[in-house]
Amino acid sequence: MTSTQIPAADAADARGVHVRGRAADAADARGVGVTERPLLRDFGGGPFGIYVHVPFCATRCGYCDFNTYTAGELGTSASPQSWLAALRGELGEAARVFGELPSAQPPVSTVFVGGGTPSLLGGDGLAEVLDAVRERFPLAPGAEVTTESNPESTSPRFFERLRAAGFTRISLGMQSAAEHVLRVLDRTHTPGRAVAAAREARAAGFEHVNLDLIYGTPGEHDEDLDASLEAVLAAGVDHVSAYSLIVEDGTALARKVRRGELPAPDDDVLAARYERIDARLSAAGLTWYEVSNWAAGDAARCRHNLGYWDGGDWLGAGPGAHSHLGGVRWWNVKHPARYAARVAGGGLPAAGWEALTDEERHTERVMLTARLRTGLPVAELTAAELRAVDRVVADGLALRAGDRLVLTANGRLLADGVVRELLTAGG
Repeated sequence: MTSTQIPAADAADARGVHVRGRAADAADARGVGVTERPLLRDFGGGPFGIYVHVPFCATRCGYCDFNTYTAGELGTSASPQSWLAALRGELGEAARVFGELPSAQPPVSTVFVGGGTPSLLGGDGLAEVLDAVRERFPLAPGAEVTTESNPESTSPRFFERLRAAGFTRISLGMQSAAEHVLRVLDRTHTPGRAVAAAREARAAGFEHVNLDLIYGTPGEHDEDLDASLEAVLAAGVDHVSAYSLIVEDGTALARKVRRGELPAPDDDVLAARYERIDARLSAAGLTWYEVSNWAAGDAARCRHNLGYWDGGDWLGAGPGAHSHLGGVRWWNVKHPARYAARVAGGGLPAAGWEALTDEERHTERVMLTARLRTGLPVAELTAAELRAVDRVVADGLALRAGDRLVLTANGRLLADGVVRELLTAGG
């Protein structure tokens, strides 16, 4: 096993846009329509979330491979206004489809607005997004409502507007406090702006504020990471997400690495940086609850992301968003103009769909639940996988905590390897 982690999958899953290895484009003609709708009746009645994908960015970060577009790339083919109109249409159709289920419309426990850069919509625009959700789906009492934001497109008035609109949680992309690291990542915000934005959000009444970090960027030193961690803690946030830099194919960063302009991230450096992050955050009272996420307590954990990691159901609305309901998964067309055209034509704007087999559902359950501090229920494992459990425990990568398998500190560094060991044994 290597020390390579898989936090890039976390980031994508948390936005509801993680692309599976199936031929989504080839399945375009099989959007979720009338003939597939009966499969949706398998909704299990557990926690249900809604993810809204905002595909707009002011500039493209060099490391990013998410489904995002700048104004120059879109031209006149799509705009925030046309996107919002299409979003309302998709939510309306989805509510109609779910209304045909025996369980009717499930109450929404969590809403997560991601991107892209949702804060480009402004406070009023994001309030309209939440209104569009509430008009079509009932929000459960105490629902968690999160939006991602770029520090540079926020202000005290922005946060005040979001709080008044009903948002309960803010997630800010900080990445680093070192200017030269931000420059390598093609981030446009100034080093201190993320901390200032976090304080503004807290002053506006947000109890739950997250800061995202990326570590292992070429040119980053231990001192840079330490400065970033001190800045995060000075901001007084109750949640931190930290992801190692992954060089994704097709990105500007990948091209620079391929040309030799930048070195590829080093696995051993990434492992050492992760340990450094965990030690500093733990000392400050933020405890890991998922391999790449730390929180000040149970109430500070991101309930929406926990829904992904713990096998929940969700509707993904917007271009390229993925949905999962009762073992049925579907994904939307990616381009905003095509997405709007599909919505205007009637039906859900799905590019493809799949009904997961029991084996596939088990695989995903192991892959995601093993990364949680609460651990993987051993009762769900096969006999062969249980024998692999004995091996990873003997190797010090996990421990048996009652009826669950929980990663140790070393196991978190090798999380993907532990999962592979279990699933290979089961296969």
